[in-house]
Amino acid sequence: MKTESTVSNGILHVRLTGDLIGSPDTQQLLQSVDDHLGESVMLCAVDLSGVRYINSTGIGVLVSLLTKFRSRGGELVLINPADHPRKMLALTKLNAIFTIAENETAAAEVLKSAS
Repeated sequence: MKTESTVSNGILHVRLTGDLIGSPDTQQLLQSVDDHLGESVMLCAVDLSGVRYINSTGIGVLVSLLTKFRSRGGELVLINPADHPRKMLALTKLNAIFTIAENETAAAEVLKSAS
């Protein structure tokens, strides 16, 4: 899995590509998010359009990220999950817990209205 993260307009944008299956990469992702939370970033948009496959560990990482932001009064939005991640979110009924936006613009609108 490859992770890219940037902060703009108070929103942490995380773009994931590859397989979200739990590995040293997921620990790096969680640490990167923790670092940004230390900078008082309260809003996060996670782009899942490049994630081919996700397993239960990957789902756990997403839930952990959501918990990190919501426990601090923030919010997290998933952007355009690819086919398999979208199916896994529906299968686990987490699509009712996560806010899902179709693109970055829609995600930014949701996040700004939540803050």
